[in-house]
Amino acid sequence: MAQNKNALIRYKTIDKCLQNRYREWTLDDLIEACSDALYEYEGRDVNVSKRSIQLDIQLMRSDKLGYNAPIVVYNKKYYKYDDDNYSITNIPLTENDMSVLSETVEMLKQFKDFSLFSELGGIIQRLEDKVYTEKNKQPSIIHLDKNEHLKGLEHLDVLYQAILKELCLTLTYQSFKAREASDITFHPFILKEYNNRWFVVGKRKAKEPILTLALDRIHKIEYNLDVPYINQKFEAEEYFKNTIGVSVVHNHPPEEIILFVTHRHAPYVLTKPLHHSQKLIERDQFGVIISLNVHHNFELERAILGFGDGMKVIEPQRLRRNIKERLQGGIDLYDTELNEKGLITHVRKLTHNGFSILNNVYTNREIKKIKSSIDKFFEQSEEEAFGKRKLLMDIPNLSELLLNKNLKQVVSAIDKNAFLVKAIYFDKPPKSNWYVTWHQDVPINVSDKKNLEGYTAWTHKHGINSVIPPEEISKNIFTIRIHLDDTTKSNGALKVVPGSHNKRLSDDEVKTITNNCTPYICEVAAGGIQLMKPLLLHSSSKSTNQKRRRVIHLEFTSQELPSEIEWLERLNLS
Repeated sequence: MAQNKNALIRYKTIDKCLQNRYREWTLDDLIEACSDALYEYEGRDVNVSKRSIQLDIQLMRSDKLGYNAPIVVYNKKYYKYDDDNYSITNIPLTENDMSVLSETVEMLKQFKDFSLFSELGGIIQRLEDKVYTEKNKQPSIIHLDKNEHLKGLEHLDVLYQAILKELCLTLTYQSFKAREASDITFHPFILKEYNNRWFVVGKRKAKEPILTLALDRIHKIEYNLDVPYINQKFEAEEYFKNTIGVSVVHNHPPEEIILFVTHRHAPYVLTKPLHHSQKLIERDQFGVIISLNVHHNFELERAILGFGDGMKVIEPQRLRRNIKERLQGGIDLYDTELNEKGLITHVRKLTHNGFSILNNVYTNREIKKIKSSIDKFFEQSEEEAFGKRKLLMDIPNLSELLLNKNLKQVVSAIDKNAFLVKAIYFDKPPKSNWYVTWHQDVPINVSDKKNLEGYTAWTHKHGINSVIPPEEISKNIFTIRIHLDDTTKSNGALKVVPGSHNKRLSDDEVKTITNNCTPYICEVAAGGIQLMKPLLLHSSSKSTNQKRRRVIHLEFTSQELPSEIEWLERLNLS
């Protein structure tokens, strides 16, 4: 081991520097790093000479300390490890080290029954096990959960020293919700471990509430010696006594949580309580009812959800609703999973029948977000919600919600080169019984639309559609109707005639077909979609209830239409 404390600090500092492959380290850089490290640990300036660092490097290279560090010099100036994975912390302990550790363990075991060491029992056993396995080259008797790839552990030592020496810090921190990291002034009080993750608890300012920051979200730490440390007495036991995990709900009293645990899972909860406030209220052949006195936070919900079908919330109602929604959301993730074979079947139906229906494309949570964005827009504007064109231009955040993973998968299965050309929102509000009669949707590509005299809602189409047959235009076009509400016959579901999409029909043909066939009723659940080809003969059912029917109409194509002149030349009509 190192000959003295200062030397050990220098060895560890040099080791940490040379592990950083993103920087080139000169001898002066190593001297400065060691000086800073000694100041942090000792709280005073320690003179580190050039000769000391050179001797340290020489000792680390040798086998005198057991390091045999592969330190090399390149470009006659810079130091680095020749082995990218090397660290002095990875080398095995020497026989002398093992003897010292064995004696330490035996000494600690003598005090394990004293109240002062009552919480150290498990630690002593783990240390004894580690010494035994290293000394005898045997497999470990005690196996512990560990996450070797957990981020932020490199900050533990710096934070510990800051708390010990009562120093203010400047942290570069980025929460999961933040788009980018930002610098904050922070006064650390304690380090806390929960569920194999480390947190630092402290304050930004004296009058601000206590914050709990995750170490894995800290990018950088620097000592801020210009700001005096907040010398506040912090009682961790008192602060966390009504909390499961680390998310303390400020300014809210704890709630009584009543839980039912099934007979199968009851032993796990009774032998390992969820919280120290847990009490057994009732027991029968079906299970147990327990109570907790804790804050309602994220970790409480995670603990309950971890038991799956083995635990049910009885009270309070808000927690009961949250857990139920999250369980349903979990089921949604399975129900909305599309498979390739199923998509191939739907594409075939679209090609041959002109339509197909896929339910469970969007989760309930996604549908709620979509409806919320649309409602917010209409609340702030004076537009009517009946038919909203240029939907994604006016509500751009809808694009990411609508074009989720499933919809992209559906579009790709139909046509890998397809792109979006139209987005319209339709709403049949309550007490509205409007419907459309039998017709075919004809794709149009016009610069403007002009009303014809004497007709309502009839338009004269200016542009290439006056020349190009609809059948040609419709080859590479398809529509996806996203249903935001349950759509049934009673609230205006579409009626379609399968296979009617292959040509443009005359009025007489439409009348003959619809009078002599039984149409298909396209009932679609909220979160489902209906695929349609242009020219598919369809109408909407008359509404017989007051339920809403909100639909988003997306149109896709993969082919740029030819100009009118190009089409005339193609037909030799010019």
